[in-house]
Amino acid sequence: MSLTDIPSQAKQGLRVLIADDHALIADAVASVLRALPDYSVVTSGTLPAALEQISAQPPFDIVLLDLRMPGMEGLRSVQTVVERAAPAKVVLFTGMVEKPFLHSALDSGVCGLIPKTMPLQSLDSVIRLVVSGQVYLPLTATMTNEMAPKQDNAGLNQNELKVLRLAADGLTNKEIARDMGVTEVTIKMHMRGICKKLGARNRAHAAMISRERLLI
Repeated sequence: MSLTDIPSQAKQGLRVLIADDHALIADAVASVLRALPDYSVVTSGTLPAALEQISAQPPFDIVLLDLRMPGMEGLRSVQTVVERAAPAKVVLFTGMVEKPFLHSALDSGVCGLIPKTMPLQSLDSVIRLVVSGQVYLPLTATMTNEMAPKQDNAGLNQNELKVLRLAADGLTNKEIARDMGVTEVTIKMHMRGICKKLGARNRAHAAMISRERLLI
């Protein structure tokens, strides 16, 4: 089934839970989906918070699950989310994963993997595809970390990596500058350098790329 060949029943209002501790990424994805007329989006930054949302809210249609947020303990946690969120579809929202882990997750009921570097404009079609009952796996989903090209921090120095981590956590340039004891202009210069080295369009895209490459 193609992304455009989706049953009409999947084109109804969709309830989405984004479970990711990097606020910049979660907020960017939520903002894109909320701009569409038929999405209701909730975010959470830890496994306990996600499970609380699942218990308290009316049923979600889909859960985008980050594997590295606080509280996650590998496959056991994934299985817990799948069981508690049912009948919602659960999709791993992450970068590259080991092939055996991905297969085990799929066997446990996970409905695919959405890489964080996916263009935001493609999320709507992929989410609808999964909600319609299909499994979504990009071609790179089964690459192991050993198979992936070594990035050597993508040329980022330690200051740039720290700026990137803080930005991904949702801090503003002013807050990052205060945390690092430098001027806001310095942080803006760091962000420009980070985006150039990563080939990112903006800070949100840089955060997504860095998570995909396991830089932060």
